[in-house]
Amino acid sequence: MDKKTIGFYTATSIVIANMVGTGVFTSLGYQVLDIKNGSSVLLLWIIGGIVSLLGALCYAEIGTTFPRSGGEYNYLSKIYHPAVGFMSGFVSSTVAFAAPVAAAALALGTYFNNVFAVDPKITASIVVVSLSFVHAFTLNWGSKIQTAFTGLKVLLIITFIIVGLCSGHTGDVSFTMNSNTLGDISTGAFAIALFWVSYSYSGWNAASYIAGEIENPQKNLPKSLLYGTAIVTVLYVLLNYVFLYSAPIDALTKEALQGKGDVGYVSANFIFGAMGGKIISVVISILLVSSVSSMVMAGPRVSQAMGTDMKFLSFLGKTTKNNTPLIATFFQCAISLFFIFTATFEQVIIYIGFTLMLFTFLTVFGLFIIRAKKMTVAGAFKTPLYPITPILFLLFNIWLLSFGFYRHPFESLIGVGTVLLGLVVYFIGRK
Repeated sequence: MDKKTIGFYTATSIVIANMVGTGVFTSLGYQVLDIKNGSSVLLLWIIGGIVSLLGALCYAEIGTTFPRSGGEYNYLSKIYHPAVGFMSGFVSSTVAFAAPVAAAALALGTYFNNVFAVDPKITASIVVVSLSFVHAFTLNWGSKIQTAFTGLKVLLIITFIIVGLCSGHTGDVSFTMNSNTLGDISTGAFAIALFWVSYSYSGWNAASYIAGEIENPQKNLPKSLLYGTAIVTVLYVLLNYVFLYSAPIDALTKEALQGKGDVGYVSANFIFGAMGGKIISVVISILLVSSVSSMVMAGPRVSQAMGTDMKFLSFLGKTTKNNTPLIATFFQCAISLFFIFTATFEQVIIYIGFTLMLFTFLTVFGLFIIRAKKMTVAGAFKTPLYPITPILFLLFNIWLLSFGFYRHPFESLIGVGTVLLGLVVYFIGRK
């Protein structure tokens, strides 16, 4: 049985740290390549936050109905069939956490490289290996590091927002709501930009992966999901406003065209000057440690749960005396290193964004099955405004999945192939 050692604040910090990281510090440059209206860009982030809150409300009920670590692997196994859960767990164990860990670590390396001229891949690999050792052997220190770095990250963002708003309008983007805003919403570019935003908000369900280790999960799991998501939504909208308010659009797009996308560094140069920009770049790189750390901590819990349930994967279920998933952590570390040295940042984002969306869609749809079969247990959280809440979430995801497949068929098909490979592995393992 899992030990209940993670409190509300650590669980909330894991949600915030999973969400705040690579996406918000890198994706704006890619969005403004096609969308030049500031109000349209901010609308992207507002919509992303609302949809994430809808998803968090649904996951709160599902998570308190099945309060065990493992996230979608646990939920889909119980709602649909163990094969469906295994496909989700296979994706989570192989790429769903490992790829974002790589992306966050590469972003960290890019910011660090702005000052110290160290190959981002070298920096990224050192951070991933170091944090894997920390989380593989100790839960107590891992939790303390997680909470501390997340608190510093939020403090930095708030400081950045306040100073940016007081620094004066040096950007050239208009924030006026007009016909251009409505026109942007109906374009394919807006949908693809939402794909980037959706990735930036991914992690709103992070606490569900460690539910079995959360103290009083019936109370703290919903609170951590909702508080964490709401805090990040406010920070995201304000932070992107400051980016657009302080930096000319050409400077933001230039970084994206070079495949770097470090918009925080660009904006900091206009707010603080060249030296201040370098200092902020180092600080951002340090605080991205919490993003990498949170995923290094949460991801192996899925592999651990699979190893406990599936005999042929029992090696992944091995834990230390501190109840940390030893083999699963280093297994994820190895795959993250593979992504760091073989894939581009943009490919990783599109591929993993499409793949993860498939399973969050199935999980939220499962809420209807839970209600129909009366699977909800006493004391479980009840999703407000049911069935409107899950329906809105599902419609949004159908829209994004359709545009994502249309605009990026190669990455989408690779994602589907990864899911189907999980099904093959499941049946081979059963035999």
